[in-house]
Amino acid sequence: MIVKSSRKQRLQDPILLNTWKNRAHVIMALPAFLVLFLVMYVPMVGLILAFQKFSYSGSVFGGEWVGFENFKYLIQSKAIFQRATMNTIKYYVIFTALGTFLNVCLAIAIDQFMIKKMSKVMQTIMIVPVFISYAAVTFIVEAFMHGDHGLVNAVTNSNIQWYSGSARQYWPLILTLVKVWKDTGYGSVLYMSVLAGIDAELYEAAQIDGAGKWRQIIHITLPSLVPMITVMLLLSVGNIMHSDTGLFYQVTRDSGVLYATTQVIDSYVLHNVFKGTNWGYTAAASLFQSVVGLALMLFANWTVRKLHPEDALF
Repeated sequence: MIVKSSRKQRLQDPILLNTWKNRAHVIMALPAFLVLFLVMYVPMVGLILAFQKFSYSGSVFGGEWVGFENFKYLIQSKAIFQRATMNTIKYYVIFTALGTFLNVCLAIAIDQFMIKKMSKVMQTIMIVPVFISYAAVTFIVEAFMHGDHGLVNAVTNSNIQWYSGSARQYWPLILTLVKVWKDTGYGSVLYMSVLAGIDAELYEAAQIDGAGKWRQIIHITLPSLVPMITVMLLLSVGNIMHSDTGLFYQVTRDSGVLYATTQVIDSYVLHNVFKGTNWGYTAAASLFQSVVGLALMLFANWTVRKLHPEDALF
């Protein structure tokens, strides 16, 4: 009797009952869950290297346990890791502030475009760069910057060696332009989806009250975009310590003389994976990125929940 009653209780459990009713959807989602588990969670076992002294002669679990020594080394290495950390934060602030501003402006401009068919064509053209890999972008940048034969030097009649140490001060601007060109079009699409859902009667009422285009944008369009902007900023805060590896590693050709202005934590990690000798430092850097990103996202979400609870993620 006890066994039968326990079975009945399990069958009456809301979670199990809902799972059984939607078993077809569960089976369809199972491959995606398996890929996510194998790609995202199984490799996390390697984080144990962050607390070990890596040795090629042993296994992943057979290294000498050193505790937080790898983290101390990273934090104290001013010439390498601290420089990469500051560059990462600097580029995050630049890309986020400029990217959000341009995404919103571009979305509003296309939404206000009089010829709607033309706006659809423009929208399609603008999202094309996001599908171009950074390996291809590297060759495009080289066409502009490559020595005497580069387009920039030919047009300006100069002889700047863009991949040498004397040109490192130009690279923050170059990387920003590449980032804006590649991502702005796609980023504006997210905000355009919000603009498409704004009630047209609001604009009609504003026109009746004598409000021009600028007043309609300020008092109707921008307030409607605030929730989406908040969500996008909250999601980006979690990646504050991460950067586009392709942008900083491939586009710069991992040139050591440019590290002062171009090396970020992700390119530092990738460089050490290919050319480093101690993977303990690499694992410690990756774990440092994730922990700091998680802490900042939780803090940012807590702040938003206190100020505007309806815009918080959770």
